[in-house]
Amino acid sequence: MHGRPRKPSKPEDEAASAAKAQKLRALQSQFLHNHQNNIYTKEAVELSAKLLEINPESYTAWNYRKLAVQHYLSLTHSDSNPESLSSIFQEELTVVENALRQNFKSYGAWYHRKWVLSKGHSSINHELQLLDKFQKADSRNFHAWNYRRFVAPLMNRSEEDELKYTEDMICNNFSNYSAWHNRSVLLSNLLKKKADGFLLKEKVLPEEYEFVHQALFTDPDDQSGWFYHLWLLDQTVKVDSPLLVSSWPSHGYDLMLLGDSCPSSPFTSFHSDSGTFPLVLYFNHAVEGVNSSTVSVDCELNPIKDLIWKPLSENNSRTSQVWVTQLNFIDVEPKAYPVEVSLGHSQGIISSSGLHYNRSRFAFRVCVQPVEKGPAKRLGGDVMLWSDEKFHIYDAHSQESSPVISLDQLSVQNNHESTASEWRTKAIAKEIDHFRELLSPINCKIGKLTLARLLMAHDTMIFPSNKTQFKEVLELYSDLMKLDPSHVQYYKDEHSLVLLQQVTSSKESLLTHCFHYRNLTSSHTGNPICLRLNNLSLSRVGSFDKLLWVQMLDLSHNELQSIEGLEAMQLLSCLNLSNNVLSSFTALEPLRSLKSLKVLNISHNEIGAHSVDTTRYLCSSPLSHSAGSEWNPAKIINADTDMKSYWEAYLILKDLNLTQLDIVGNAIGDEKFKSFLIKVLHALKWLDGERLH
Repeated sequence: MHGRPRKPSKPEDEAASAAKAQKLRALQSQFLHNHQNNIYTKEAVELSAKLLEINPESYTAWNYRKLAVQHYLSLTHSDSNPESLSSIFQEELTVVENALRQNFKSYGAWYHRKWVLSKGHSSINHELQLLDKFQKADSRNFHAWNYRRFVAPLMNRSEEDELKYTEDMICNNFSNYSAWHNRSVLLSNLLKKKADGFLLKEKVLPEEYEFVHQALFTDPDDQSGWFYHLWLLDQTVKVDSPLLVSSWPSHGYDLMLLGDSCPSSPFTSFHSDSGTFPLVLYFNHAVEGVNSSTVSVDCELNPIKDLIWKPLSENNSRTSQVWVTQLNFIDVEPKAYPVEVSLGHSQGIISSSGLHYNRSRFAFRVCVQPVEKGPAKRLGGDVMLWSDEKFHIYDAHSQESSPVISLDQLSVQNNHESTASEWRTKAIAKEIDHFRELLSPINCKIGKLTLARLLMAHDTMIFPSNKTQFKEVLELYSDLMKLDPSHVQYYKDEHSLVLLQQVTSSKESLLTHCFHYRNLTSSHTGNPICLRLNNLSLSRVGSFDKLLWVQMLDLSHNELQSIEGLEAMQLLSCLNLSNNVLSSFTALEPLRSLKSLKVLNISHNEIGAHSVDTTRYLCSSPLSHSAGSEWNPAKIINADTDMKSYWEAYLILKDLNLTQLDIVGNAIGDEKFKSFLIKVLHALKWLDGERLH
């Protein structure tokens, strides 16, 4: 284990091991007989103690002893014989202690000791002495630290005293992960309760930074202090309540809602046959409780009631960063309608950490255009091609309105709390200086990673963004890919996210990726600007809060294995994902939420090339995907052969109204699968560049 060669066993060791195994089997056999027959005699209970002394991980034996204790309690009158009651529980503590001598990291033993003390019939005076004994044997034993957090309140030890204890343990050994972790738990509680001396983060956290510097600068290669520093950074940058960071339409936006045959503007227009359009709310982290009672939408003083808000989360959770509803402007007089959205006027929007959203509002206008009578042109008349010659760069000096609304409109203004107060900015800037000094004489991997995180945290607190810092962070991640090849995928993902933050950091940088599509005559999609993020070596996509306005997106020729988060871009009508490394239809699950999507290119990926769907394990959890969760087993049994073979493709594509799809270059793209697609996608007009009849 851990790279250490296994030593060959000696004959006498093998004999001793065989004898121990034989004894253990005999004990287990007799113990199981007693347990199954509810035998709780003195001899039977003593036999379970012998078994636990040999094998402390026998959970069944610990549960048996709980049943035995309850049996004795039923026979003992505690009021008349308190000494007998105390002796029963003292015996359990002795058994636990003997088991811990055999293995002081036994889960079952520590849990049993907690159970005994929770009954309230045992003295706790001996507990800290026992803990000191085990922590001297291994000061990082997290079982002992967990037990200490349990027993300290029983002994009326204050969290301040325990914090001082962690300081002593850390000073004795900087590499004590458990002590650092316990310190973070205690500090979180003290700050949350606003205990005396812990009222203000701006006073406490700078002192903690100075404390952890002693460990980091003494031994930069030890990682325990770095993890605590990362926790401090999170405490510094996070705000105390959830925030709405962006929306579509955004504040001050003029949206032109067009019918199918209306002329269009390439930027502010949105085509809708149904007279509806999505209203998207993007929070800084996942929240729940977004509904018609917590979010009001008023149009010309008439509230739009009973809106159905949907969380855009792939795991069918009630919490999500992104929420969407549909606003209906069917059969209204063609003119401009002011719309005001108010959030938090009644409590109910709550973050995953239990914090409530404070009130905010934003407003925009919906300009409904008259619909021309007569037959409308439909998408599918011309195939859309993604070749470079079909695009020309957007002229930033033209008379057309810009697709990139100003940065003060991209983010909703939260007057109740600024994104970063002055002390936070100063604390991060000071840390940056410290780590630049630390890294000047050495080449420390985790130091470079921490500096990159600090620089990005600082960038989120200042306006406008610092272009020099983006360059430095990208160079740091490039260095880390070379220094630490075992974690290269993580660094590539972070490099990709920073690169996208750089692209979206200003109107000027974003416009360099905005292109016109030549000869797009379909009136259904109008003539929107295409955001081209192709050939950037992206392994992950992000910065969606700045891209809610995008209707055409080119992510081709990258290294994407997942498009997680793309579901926030509710306006997408044309999407190019060709020439990536998407390995299955599960990787395309965010497409299920993109109801406006008409043109999709997933050609030249790896769909169908892998027998195991590894995409399920690329996200935060294998259970994060909902594809298949709503599938009725009866439908699988009764479905035709194609449906059974391509059920994941069916679940992803069945609700999309695609008119053009490209799948060439994937292992799955044979004639049989194409026939299946034609059967499922009823609106499909073009498949792999060929017109369907």
